[in-house]
Amino acid sequence: MTRNISRTNILAIFAFLLIIMGVVYIYTGYSISSLSFCRPLDGNSDPEVSHVTEAERDVMTAVCTENSSWTTRSLEMKPGLKYAQPSTQKGRTDVNSVTNWNVPLVWEGTYDPVVIDAIYKKMDPRIAVVVFAVGKYTRFLKGFLESGEKYFFVDFRVTYYVFTDNEQEVPHINLGKGRKILVVSVPSANRWQDVVLGRMKWATISIDKQIRDEADYLFMMDIDSIFYNRFGAESLSQLSVVLHRGYYKSTKRADFPYERRPLSKAYIPFDEGDYYYTAAVWGGYLEDMYNLVKYCYMQSEEDAKNKIEAVWQEESHLNRYLLYNKPTKVLSPEYLWSDYDRVPSDIKVVRISQLVKNYKEVRPNGGQ
Repeated sequence: MTRNISRTNILAIFAFLLIIMGVVYIYTGYSISSLSFCRPLDGNSDPEVSHVTEAERDVMTAVCTENSSWTTRSLEMKPGLKYAQPSTQKGRTDVNSVTNWNVPLVWEGTYDPVVIDAIYKKMDPRIAVVVFAVGKYTRFLKGFLESGEKYFFVDFRVTYYVFTDNEQEVPHINLGKGRKILVVSVPSANRWQDVVLGRMKWATISIDKQIRDEADYLFMMDIDSIFYNRFGAESLSQLSVVLHRGYYKSTKRADFPYERRPLSKAYIPFDEGDYYYTAAVWGGYLEDMYNLVKYCYMQSEEDAKNKIEAVWQEESHLNRYLLYNKPTKVLSPEYLWSDYDRVPSDIKVVRISQLVKNYKEVRPNGGQ
């Protein structure tokens, strides 16, 4: 008789055991939200790659992060939205709009802002912007913030995190609904290079302690810039980076201004490279950005121990990382131009641009 246990009895026993396990788990002080079925890859399971550093391997082998809850969801929008019918035959023919690893290369004319906004506004993401205004760079805050309110993720939830050594210089700006400015105090610096490298350190600390609980996407941006046109949801992805305006057309990979000294952690051989990316604008999922910002900080610290500084500081480390960890969206130089330069015909819209300034006057060490 005992051999003929019914399926119902088996299910009842299994359910009872699950309840007991749950009670024990909660009683021991854990919360259900801390349960995870993610499993980090075994560090020894990757093929041996001689030019991948330990810090890079730590980032690459993390299959999931405890707090990485945000992902792009179903691309849904409300019925009844009116927009232009997409075409399979018409579009930009003067530029490439896809990378060789098959992710978008975004230009004006390659997306419909009506459709993009309808999809992402339904998701209602929280956008964080991290800017550093140290020393005389506080003079650029007003223009950046006021133009951001006109063009940057309009009608989205946005928080500007202003890192500064002079809180009194942060201007009062009229902000839209769901938008705010938070000030984070940081120490002054004697060299502009230290300001650049320091932002990786302070951003890492602040993301870990505060921003992680307040944002879904995070952008790192240079404060000495101004928005001229829409900068919106078309830029969002797991990791979005911008082509540097000076090297996006015909520069050979051997001529990119990568770090070429093997002693540096940012080293890239002359026969490797995809594009050259700027470190003045980059963004992505909060946790992916945290991993990348922390990576740049850790690699810079390793270089300092070896008494070397990458040729373009965190931009060099950023390019090293992105060579071996491809971005999920590449933004054209529309997403960071410069007021110093003439706008060529392939740049249909300048969305944000770096301002003309006297570097010797605004930088702490005279621009040297």
